[in-house]
Amino acid sequence: MSVAESQPGPAGASAAPPARPPAARVENLSKVYGSGDTRVVALDDVTLDLHAGEFTAIMGRSGSGKSTLMHCAAGLDAATSGHVYLGDVDLTTLKERRLTELRRDRIGFVFQAFNLVPTLTAEENIVLPLAIAGRKPDQAWFDEVVDTVGLRTRLGHRPGELSGGQQQRVACARALVGRPDVVFADEPTGNLDSASGAEVLGFLRRSVDTHGQTVVMVTHDPGAASWTDRVVFLADGHVVGELREPTPEAVLDRMARLAESEA
Repeated sequence: MSVAESQPGPAGASAAPPARPPAARVENLSKVYGSGDTRVVALDDVTLDLHAGEFTAIMGRSGSGKSTLMHCAAGLDAATSGHVYLGDVDLTTLKERRLTELRRDRIGFVFQAFNLVPTLTAEENIVLPLAIAGRKPDQAWFDEVVDTVGLRTRLGHRPGELSGGQQQRVACARALVGRPDVVFADEPTGNLDSASGAEVLGFLRRSVDTHGQTVVMVTHDPGAASWTDRVVFLADGHVVGELREPTPEAVLDRMARLAESEA
């Protein structure tokens, strides 16, 4: 069931971009896969600011380049040309070890498949990235994240003992506990029913509103997009528009017009 069937996101999204510098940005970004007859241009000279303290959705039809854009912006995939910045750091100039450290310390990830370790408890999964880095969590911040995610009584449970929505909220808490500059979420509600999807989107929304977190989410769902401050639309590897203070109806209308223009 689509998250679009659940209640839309809360009102109050800002009507204009904040004056702060972007948390992340891409400049003249292109990504090409293959060569010759198999050459595919996934992104073509894309320039985009991802504003700090905002919840941004990236949308487009299958093959539009939305997931490629997020993976490049998050340093998970290398650009063919152009630049990718996290704050003022140009990711395209970093060697692999430094890039790995930056992803670990300054970027959070939430994936559709949860990616939890089944033998670990919810608490152990949440702090796992910090443990791998040899760091201890800030206890006050850990407690705040856990209470925000609403799983205080489930910390001792393993993933198999949690619902899908609870597992994804554990994944969201794991992404936030290290205080990243940006959280990237790739179809985080794709495996969830409407109620569980709304739980996860509500948590991401609160992390922006309450803690000033920057969240960038790839989604195909107009209902999920309506929880965000801004929707960026892609088509054929290009940014073709954006929508602020989105509603499900406005997103559906924009997507329909894009489909007509591509037909």
